[in-house]
Amino acid sequence: MTKPLRFLFLGLVLLGGAVLGFYVYDREQRDSAAAAGPLVATKIPDTRPVFSLKDPEGRVRSITEWDGKSLMVNFWATWCAPCRREIPLLNALQTEYAPRGFEVIGVAVDFHEDVVAFMKEVPVRYPVLIGEQDGLDAAGAFGVNTMAFPFTAFTDRQGRILTVHMGEIHEPEARAILGVVERVNAGELDVGQARTAIEQALAALPKTPATGTG
Repeated sequence: MTKPLRFLFLGLVLLGGAVLGFYVYDREQRDSAAAAGPLVATKIPDTRPVFSLKDPEGRVRSITEWDGKSLMVNFWATWCAPCRREIPLLNALQTEYAPRGFEVIGVAVDFHEDVVAFMKEVPVRYPVLIGEQDGLDAAGAFGVNTMAFPFTAFTDRQGRILTVHMGEIHEPEARAILGVVERVNAGELDVGQARTAIEQALAALPKTPATGTG
């Protein structure tokens, strides 16, 4: 190999190492941000915002397609370890609660190709919408203006937001919230009473041990 070619090869190796190092650092930083807590949402709207994003097949779909159902709108990303841990629970909740008028909607704030590749490896049994800046805009419309994922908004069948759960959700928390949503749908509680009931129900649960980014 001639000297110019050796210099060119060395330059490409160094450039590749720098790019890889930045990629690993960026992913680690975003995973740490996703797992940070406690997380707080501000200015949560009373009703679910209207937004449209592409699905994995590239079709533009509006959240209004699920009007009349109680929603769990879960914001996540493929690079977020707590988000990935939630998926089996969300799959199970979708299967159990869909016949009762509930729908889990995943909103992936991520690159479209990354989400499509991820979903080929990991089964996701509920509708997924995907966006980059428009995904962040949708998150902001729920009152969350940071890259702190995951978070999940719970609505009743009228589209009123009863709570936004920040961070990884666990089964006892999800069932406690969904139980209150069902009481709202049955006319047993108004929105104010429901929000208080959710706070009380979550406070009464045993503390969930902190988990790492995995």
